Formats: sequence, structure tokens, C-alpha cells
Amino acid sequence: MEKTKYIDREIPKISLVNFDQRIDEITSELVHAAENVGFFSIVDHGISAGEIESMFKVSESFFSLPNDVKATVPWNPNNVGWENMSQVRPSTSAPDGKESYQLQFGDNMKGLWMGDEQVPGFKHDCLEFMHLVQKISEKLMVCFARGLGFDDDFFVKVHDVSRPDSQSCFRLLHYYATPETDDGKIHHRAGAHADWGFLTVLLQREGQSGLEICPGREVVTDFGLGDKWTKVDLKAGDIICNIGDLLMSWSDDRFKSTFHRVKAPCESGDYYGERYSIAFFSQPVKDAIIQGPKKKYPAVTGAQFTANAMQKYFAALKAKVESDTPQLAAPQTPVSTTVSASA
Repeated sequence: MEKTKYIDREIPKISLVNFDQRIDEITSELVHAAENVGFFSIVDHGISAGEIESMFKVSESFFSLPNDVKATVPWNPNNVGWENMSQVRPSTSAPDGKESYQLQFGDNMKGLWMGDEQVPGFKHDCLEFMHLVQKISEKLMVCFARGLGFDDDFFVKVHDVSRPDSQSCFRLLHYYATPETDDGKIHHRAGAHADWGFLTVLLQREGQSGLEICPGREVVTDFGLGDKWTKVDLKAGDIICNIGDLLMSWSDDRFKSTFHRVKAPCESGDYYGERYSIAFFSQPVKDAIIQGPKKKYPAVTGAQFTANAMQKYFAALKAKVESDTPQLAAPQTPVSTTVSASA
């Protein structure tokens, strides 16, 4: 494996303070970030650092449970539930070094909420926090709609989490501690990828580093491997956001989805301990019609876009497996059936 090539890039920091009064200014900043970087952080968003840390403690309480208890809420085809070391990236053809528990607002969660007897108040606390993050996402959606010439509520209406066909997801993630290697080579906790949803909102604990980005407009190799990466470190309470493939399509490629990864420690100064993060994936309802203002791509529904993304994912994974093991027949099904919008 070759060594990581790094470059300093400015990740735009955008304040949402006085949102209604500053919406034109915020829209301009968001559109610029979406067009040129694909990643940006937001501050003054209305969720306190204390509220974020409380959610991380809930997450820790879940992941500290024995595996046989977590297995009572298993991953299922509705894109919810717990998985452990089972998400395989086409960029690495190896499982990510993590476990995760993916949640949704609606009926897909029936029978898949961890009970209060194991984690007191788990469902209540998660749903309350999920709605807080949804409100932030909706503010960003208004700005993106304005930037693309749609009505202000265009994206908000098709990301209505009260609808039974909502596809938005909330994901608790726990990356396992890693033995020190300090060999300068590339190792991964989550392999390089771009998100296929609309927008990802990510929270991570200060000091638990590993997230790296390679803006899509600069990627010249598959999954950005071999290209130059930038480490992303945030202060407590900051939230980082990135554009997904779906919003890229919906903007006629004006906004660019961005490759990112969670690199495992391999260099002096890296963080080797456990890493926790929380991701919220905004994804449109299944019957939403997705087509940009210039109609660069044929119109598809939210359900069709998701299905197409899954097909592309599995095709890329199969091709990676074949290239890594040319002497063997490629498997008919992927190693992992765990597919999420991102890490």
C-alpha cells in the first residue's frame, strides 16, 4: 500500500446564527461550499455541545452491551438495525473496522428498537435528537433549494420524516481501537467512498480523529485512492456536512459529492483509541421525483435512485473482488449485505 498524500484544504465554516435574517448570506456561503468543496462545517446550529455529548453517551451505552444483546436488533433489508464488521467497501473489499446501529423514524423500526430495560430511555432520547438534527437539515435544504432556483420548501416537502415511506436514517457508529502500526501505509476504519444520499450531517467527538476528505472535483483515481487527502478535525459542537450523490444529480452536477474515509492510525500522532460518530442521512421519500432544473438526467423516484445506487455499489464491489482475486470466480453475492448511505 502506498503512503497517504496530504494537502491542506480550507473546509468552509458556516454560521447559522440569525438564520431567518441572514438566509441570503447563508445560502450564498452554502452554495459556494457545495460547488467547490462538497464538505463544510456548521456552527451556531442550535444543538448545544452538551446535548451532542449526551447523545454520544446514549450511543456508548448501546455499544457497551454484549453482542448477543445487540444482535436482538439485527440489521435487516429495510436499512435499519445493528451490524458488526460487515460493511464492505468497494475501495478496499474488506470490512470496515466498526459496528453501527441504524435507526429511522417510521414503521421500519418495529421490533428493532433497543428496549429501555437495556438502555433506559433509548428510543425517546434517540428520536428527540433525530428531530433536532432533522430541523437543521431542513434549514440547509431551504438554502439549497434557493440556490438551485426551486421554491423554498421544495426539498423539505420530499424529506418529510413523518411519512411512512421516509428513507432518512440516523446512524450511531463505534470504531474499534486499533493497535499502533506507525508504518506510514494506508489502513482504513472505513474505506473511501462518496455518500449516495441527499445530504449527510456528521457529529464526532473532538480529538477522535480519522475523518479525511478528497473533494470530488479533484479525484482522478477510483475512490480517490492515490489522490491527496485532507484530515478533518473539529471542535466540540461543530457539525460537518457533505453533499451526496443524489443532491449532485438533483443539481445537474453543479454541487459535487465528495469522497471521504476514516483512516486507521498508521502515522505518528494519529488517534488509536475507540472512535464514536453519529451520522444523519437525509434521503427523500420513495415517490419523490428527482430531476435537476436543467434536466441533465432522466427523472427517477427516490426509491429508484436508491435501488440504482445499490446496484452500482454491488457492481463496484464485485469488480473489486474480481480484480483482487483473478484466479477465483467472483462471488454471486457480495460478502456483505449491509449497505448504508455512508459511514
